[in-house]
Amino acid sequence: MAHFAKISEDNEVLNVVRLSDKNCLNAAGTEDESVGQDYLFSHNHWPRHLWIQTSFNTRNGKHALGGTPFRGSFAGIGYTWDPVNEVFWSKQPSPSWSKNIASGSWEPAAGPEPDLTAEQQSQNEADTHFWLYAWNEEAQSWDLQNMKA
Repeated sequence: MAHFAKISEDNEVLNVVRLSDKNCLNAAGTEDESVGQDYLFSHNHWPRHLWIQTSFNTRNGKHALGGTPFRGSFAGIGYTWDPVNEVFWSKQPSPSWSKNIASGSWEPAAGPEPDLTAEQQSQNEADTHFWLYAWNEEAQSWDLQNMKA
């Protein structure tokens, strides 16, 4: 299945649709974005250039099945299409987070979320605690929280 984002003239994702692969194949039998765009235009009367293919298996610059990541992340309603970098951007999680063009993901000012310790993970699995890190925008840090406390 192929997926396409319907975007506005302002590059906001308005909808995401799924097409049968047969509606995206060119004469050589190869998947071709322009064929999908033509199909969507003829059936939805939305301009061809405002249908952008997206990958269901791509999130934050990684392909879930080990394939090649495609356009940063799978598009979602409210995401923004960046035509220069060919990336779909989710809403900025916090004001201090910045775009990582290479991965197609937002990054916090203090770096990635820390890993839980083995003890914290064990307590989560035993359902005695629910440890997680939450972003603290004011301090621009990851704060450890026990949601069962």
